[in-house]
Amino acid sequence: MADLEGLKVSKEYYIDQPVKTLDQFFVKGAHNVDYGMKKHLANIFNPKSGNTVMFAFDHGYFMGSTAGLERLDIVLPKIAPEVDCLMGTRGAIRTSVDPSWRKSTALRVTSGSSMLNDDLSHEILAVDIEEAIRLNADCLAVQTFIGAEGQLSSLDNLSRAVNLGNRYGIPTMGVVAVGKDMERTDRFFKLATRIVAELGANLVKSYYCDNFEEVVAACPVPIVVAGGKKLPEKEALELAYKAIQGGAKGLDMGRNIFQSMHPTEMAKSIAKIVHEKYTDKEAFEYYTDLINR
Repeated sequence: MADLEGLKVSKEYYIDQPVKTLDQFFVKGAHNVDYGMKKHLANIFNPKSGNTVMFAFDHGYFMGSTAGLERLDIVLPKIAPEVDCLMGTRGAIRTSVDPSWRKSTALRVTSGSSMLNDDLSHEILAVDIEEAIRLNADCLAVQTFIGAEGQLSSLDNLSRAVNLGNRYGIPTMGVVAVGKDMERTDRFFKLATRIVAELGANLVKSYYCDNFEEVVAACPVPIVVAGGKKLPEKEALELAYKAIQGGAKGLDMGRNIFQSMHPTEMAKSIAKIVHEKYTDKEAFEYYTDLINR
């Protein structure tokens, strides 16, 4: 047994101070989930700002070798230090993400389509929960197609991922897809984000739109805004600023970072908006200063 000689008897019970209780958890809609799920969400969202910068590099699962992502082993070490969460496939995470970076990961768990298909909405839940646990994923990213031909199967994928995630304490992120024939209006995003949240997603990745504040208000979990197509850097920073001002809890930028001429500087500038309340003009000045050094 332990040596008791010289053992100090504790006397500091602070009986004059009430026992502290934890405040409501800082991630929207997550105050009633289990500790393990909160821990994963706290890995994704910065506790000080309440926001996140995600870097999406999962494009290869349906596009193959994508411009700007030809060499993950070269791109990722440049970007990872500047973001909070890395969103990728299990193959890319295993081969190209260094565990010592200590970054949260959003694991893409749906697949089954390619850029050769006319309709990308028929995906399957391709990664089982044991694999997600082995990879220590902080959330399961599930593509959802509201209003598309494959809506039923994609919502089934989401529901099954939520059930599995709840069983093992891993959050699910519903990724709202927008195909070429689908609306990109506030009416559509109010519908899509609410459906995804109602089915149990703990966070939603969606797009910025008119009346975005109303979309955010109607969604009971955090919305992270996707960067979408490649924009000029100034316009991408304007999008980031509008999204955060509109109530988004983060940005998930892919092409607007890895296809930038200065991807590291772009990631740094987006983080200034997301975490330090920079305006788009201030962030663009910061970006310009970085590239001119």
